[in-house]
Amino acid sequence: MTIGIGLLGLGTVGAGVAAILASPEGRHPLVGELALKRVAVRDLDRPRPIDLAADLLTTNPEAVVDDPSVEIVVEVMGGLEPARSLILRAIAAGKPVVTANKAVIARYGEEIAAAAAEKGVYVLIEAAVGGGIPIIEPLKQSLGGNRIHRVSGIINGTTNYILSRMADEGAAYGAVLAEAQQLGYAEADPAADVEGGDAADKIAILTGLAYGGTVPRSAIPTEGINNLDAQDVAYAAQLGYGVKLLAVAQHVGRDADGTALLDVRVHPTLVPKAHPLAGVHGVNNAILVEGDPVGQVMFYGPGAGAGPTASAVVADILNIAGIRQVGGPDAQLDPLLAAGSWRPCRLIESARTTHRNYVRLRTNDAAGVIGQIGTCFGQAGVSIQSIVQLETQGDRAEIVVITHDVLEANFQAALSAIHNLADVQAVAACLRAL
Repeated sequence: MTIGIGLLGLGTVGAGVAAILASPEGRHPLVGELALKRVAVRDLDRPRPIDLAADLLTTNPEAVVDDPSVEIVVEVMGGLEPARSLILRAIAAGKPVVTANKAVIARYGEEIAAAAAEKGVYVLIEAAVGGGIPIIEPLKQSLGGNRIHRVSGIINGTTNYILSRMADEGAAYGAVLAEAQQLGYAEADPAADVEGGDAADKIAILTGLAYGGTVPRSAIPTEGINNLDAQDVAYAAQLGYGVKLLAVAQHVGRDADGTALLDVRVHPTLVPKAHPLAGVHGVNNAILVEGDPVGQVMFYGPGAGAGPTASAVVADILNIAGIRQVGGPDAQLDPLLAAGSWRPCRLIESARTTHRNYVRLRTNDAAGVIGQIGTCFGQAGVSIQSIVQLETQGDRAEIVVITHDVLEANFQAALSAIHNLADVQAVAACLRAL
C-alpha cells in the first residue's frame, strides 16, 4: 500500500525530506511505502541538491494540495502566508498535514487544530520545535500523565552558538554574529534569532502542549541577546554562571474560575554551571521538562539543519502512514496524536511574576555606595543573594547584584529607587537568573 506525499517547499528541509523518501534502504520499512507525488517550488530552473523528475515539480502549491494522488501534505515552505492558507486548504480536503512551520503554529495553532478536529485529520508538528529532538510527541504522549510545572529550554541554535563563543573566547557579540552569518548559522537578517522571536514562537507551541491551552504569541515578553554586553558574560562566569537565551513556560497557579495562570517568557538568563542546561553548547538545543511525578527530564540534540529537521518531519509522516496501514484511510484518530481540546489559560501580569535577577550598576567609587544600594533593595522587599564590586576604573566602579526569588513589582520598585541615588550613574544591565 503506497501512500502519496505532497511536498510544499524544496529548500533546506524539503530537500532533506525528499532525500530520505528517495533512499528508504536501511530505514523503517514504512519509508519504502511513501511515494513523493508532487512538489511545490518557487523556481523550476533553480539548481537543487536532489534530482527529482521534472513532472513532480510545480510552481503552484495549490496544485499539490489538490492533487488526488497526494494523501499527506507536508508544509516546509515557511512564513505565515500562503503556508497557513495551504494548511487549512489541505485540512478542508480531508488530508492530514505535517508541518515544520513554528511561526504559523504559534500564531494560528488553535484555528488549525479546530479545523483538523472538525475534519478528523491529523496536523503533526514535531519538526516545529527542536529540530531533530523529539519533544512534541513526548509532551503529548510519554509525559501525558504528568502535571507539568515548568518547561525551559535553549531552543535557538544561532543564539546558543553566539553565546558559547562569547563565553569561551570573550568575543564581542557583533564579531561572533558576523562569523555565524559567514558559517551559515545565522541568516543575513538575524533579527528573528537574536531578538528572541524564533524562541518565542517555539515556547508558545510548547506552552499549548504542556498546559493544554494557548497564549497569545504577541503577549509573550521577549528579550533577545542583541543588546547583551560581553562584560556581563564575563562577570557571570566569575560568579559561577553561564549566560543562555532561555525560553520558559511555568505554571504559577489558577484563577478562581480554574483558568491556569502561566508565566511564559524569553530572555537571556544566568544559568548556574551545575545546572543541566549550562552544558549545552554550540548550535545544540535542549529542553528541560519538570513535572509530577516524573521529576526532571531533559531532551538534547541538534536543533536545526536539514538532517535533524527532516528526520522529525519524516517521523510525523510515518506516524500517519502507520495508522493508515493498519486502519485504512478512514481509520479513527489516535487521541494522543490528534489535536486536543483547549483549556483556559492566560499569562500572568509581569508585576506578579517571581524571578531571580542579575543587575550590573555603574557607580561612583565612593564610600557607602553598596550600603545605599542594599538599603534600596531592602526597603522594596528584595532579598539579595550577593552584592560585589567587580571592577574599578578611576573614579568609576561596577557593582553586580544577584537577588533571591523576588516579586517583579518589588524588584522594579528597587531599581527605580536605585536610579535616583546620586552615586549611581546607570543600571548598565539587568538579566534573569536561575
